[in-house]
Amino acid sequence: MKKIWLLSFAVLGFVGMANAAEPIKALMITGGCCHDYDQQKKILSEGISARANVTWTIVHEGGGEKEGVKDTMFSIYKKKDWIKDFDIVVHNECSGKVTNVDWVENIAKAHTSSGVPAVVIHCSIHSYREANTDAWRDLLGVKSMRHQARRAFDVVTVQPENPIMKGWPVEWHDESDELYEILKVWPTCTPLAKSITPKKPNDMHPCIWINTDGKCRVFGTTLGHLDTTMQKTEYLDLMTRGLLWACDKLDADGKPKPGYGKK
Repeated sequence: MKKIWLLSFAVLGFVGMANAAEPIKALMITGGCCHDYDQQKKILSEGISARANVTWTIVHEGGGEKEGVKDTMFSIYKKKDWIKDFDIVVHNECSGKVTNVDWVENIAKAHTSSGVPAVVIHCSIHSYREANTDAWRDLLGVKSMRHQARRAFDVVTVQPENPIMKGWPVEWHDESDELYEILKVWPTCTPLAKSITPKKPNDMHPCIWINTDGKCRVFGTTLGHLDTTMQKTEYLDLMTRGLLWACDKLDADGKPKPGYGKK
């Protein structure tokens, strides 16, 4: 049985917020197969809002970590202009078996036609991969159809001067995750960091990147299979900077623009 959750809340406590601006209104779409989305929605929303001026609407549908629901078609996508009330959409969904081309193209078109930016996380990269269209991949900026077995691997920064990567280590050890193999990188996509296949130092795959599709800015990462990865300070700092960059609220030094961060 599918669980359908609709949660809208503002994470409070911006103590010390300097000249707070109107909060960024973020929509998180989460759920589907194979991950602990009950915890991940809390980790991401609370972690980001502890670092930046963001409020959340969360749509959580589909199965759980062990239910294996790979064909969740999130109800919000059925609504006309579903994206219009939000400043950004965070996609942390896992719907790899959805193949309806019109459905997939309409999701991507909502971003590209409105310019509402996106953050795409982990299994959202594999969502809609079996649909016979590149619309979702155009939005992501990458193509991936498989991942390696869960294990530890290293991540190396390739664009250390990018504002999103300020504060992220040049080399970072991911203790247990799924290394997504990237088969194609779009010309509009700029990889910021790459994962290294263990024992194969020349086999590297983008795992953090930025993309533009139409009027839409996109920040993406394949990292984040487990809660333990998402809970790390470095990860939440990175996600916050990526979200702020996508909304054009990140300065050149990797800090929130005035009104969007803490003192």
